[in-house]
Amino acid sequence: MPARPRPPAVAGAFYAERPEQLARELEACFLSPRGPGKLPARRRSADRRIVAAIVPHAGYTYSGPIAAYAYARIAAERPPEAVLLLGVDHHGASRGASLSARPWLTPLGPTPVNEELLGALSVLPVEVDEAAHASEHSIEVQLPFLEYVLPRPSIVALEVRFGTLAFLEEVASVVRDALRGRDVLLVASTDFSHYVAPAVAERLDHLAIDRILARDARGLYDIVRRERISMCGIAPTTVLLAALSDRPLSATLLRWGHSGEVGAADEVVGYASLLLEEPGAAAPLK
Repeated sequence: MPARPRPPAVAGAFYAERPEQLARELEACFLSPRGPGKLPARRRSADRRIVAAIVPHAGYTYSGPIAAYAYARIAAERPPEAVLLLGVDHHGASRGASLSARPWLTPLGPTPVNEELLGALSVLPVEVDEAAHASEHSIEVQLPFLEYVLPRPSIVALEVRFGTLAFLEEVASVVRDALRGRDVLLVASTDFSHYVAPAVAERLDHLAIDRILARDARGLYDIVRRERISMCGIAPTTVLLAALSDRPLSATLLRWGHSGEVGAADEVVGYASLLLEEPGAAAPLK
């Protein structure tokens, strides 16, 4: 019997719960002055240079337009055969590195699991743990964007709990081996500084972003801990960088912003949209 889909946990809160409303909300993210300013291209290139994206996961009102920068670029290239979504353990529900073996349901419909990639990733310390995913939003909020920009995407969801650098490198080693010989797009889900002054968020976030642009997993882990940057997705982002450390990729910041851009606030949450690409990639959207 096929596995029952994982139902949405934050539809109606982080994004619209009715399909037609959600489609309009996604389009508003792309059209927003804080976003790319236009809908994704209808024509795709025949190749794909984007290997990975790092995107935020707050409510679409706040972070959706910034996430849209990366998804607009993904929409313009050949679709991958699978997407590996690396998420956050906000609730302390994961035993460490937790896979989901179920399709995921959003108001736009179900997104199937890529069974081959799931099997390749099922190597300790990575293991299937559906309970860890039940209430977590960091992966879920990426799915409507993927469903909007990719035809028939198939996914694997991997939630990574914060731990030692050695543990994250061990998870990254499993991911690296699973990617070998497969056409997979990686997406790490993270917000940056939480509830600090806008100027503080900009300063601290760019310390972390500089390490991402240098593709320095250890440096990112160290600077986040040393400067006490409240980057919730440090674990999945470190895993992504470490897993791809042996590949000659270029990293690009498409957009940084914060929640105070929606309405003036003394304390904000920082967001960024970044890509890792094969050499010779096209210039980022303006």
